[in-house]
Amino acid sequence: MKNRLSKLLFGSILICISLSAGQLPEGFVYIKDMIPNIVLDIRYATDFNFIGENIDGYNAPVAIITEQAADALAQVQKELNQFGLGLKIYDAYRPQQAVDHFVRWAADFADTLTKKEFYPTLTKPVLLEEVYIATRSSHTRGSAVDLTIVPFPVPDQSKFDILNQCDCSRGARRGNLDNSIDMGSGFDCFHEISHTANISLPQEQRLNRLLLKSIMEKYGFRNYAKEWWHFNLRNEPFPDTYFNFPVE
Repeated sequence: MKNRLSKLLFGSILICISLSAGQLPEGFVYIKDMIPNIVLDIRYATDFNFIGENIDGYNAPVAIITEQAADALAQVQKELNQFGLGLKIYDAYRPQQAVDHFVRWAADFADTLTKKEFYPTLTKPVLLEEVYIATRSSHTRGSAVDLTIVPFPVPDQSKFDILNQCDCSRGARRGNLDNSIDMGSGFDCFHEISHTANISLPQEQRLNRLLLKSIMEKYGFRNYAKEWWHFNLRNEPFPDTYFNFPVE
């Protein structure tokens, strides 16, 4: 590994790495290489996200994660496949430059382009206060993943139209913009409806969340209670290291 630069930040290490095309730091893998039939829907490499544009550091719609997390996800996928289901990844490893992009966006109170779709009842300061947006993300340590469950064969999915947004606080999206099983809210809907244990949801949606949470916990992940889609590997290999190589 060449041109490694490390410095102490807030009691942790930020690692900036220069890599050749297709090269990953030691300990990281492409999820597709480990789980060929996993579905990728990398939202931060598109405009279908809460900022409404391609996020800094996402140069390709690929998913990268630590080897340990990939091994655990492969076990989840194997079990789901027995029932005609599988995983879909929204995000995995996230470079620090992407997190910095999130923070700059949150500080720009005039930019409310995606408010209806992603944070209809909150202001940007509250997004920071409620820790939906943070200066450090577990994703940047390489063992966190945002994901859902899809049926096989995987249904088609329509393209997001940023000029035709839907209030995400009202529940699962209208139309066919997400081909997952019904989780009761869309990915990155910053609202209490996305809290994993929200009991106001219909039974089917609560059971779908329970399925995802239970099977992920079975293979070594823990859920973030405010986001049904977010899981961290419990025994992550880089618990104090934040990386900044691009997703490509």
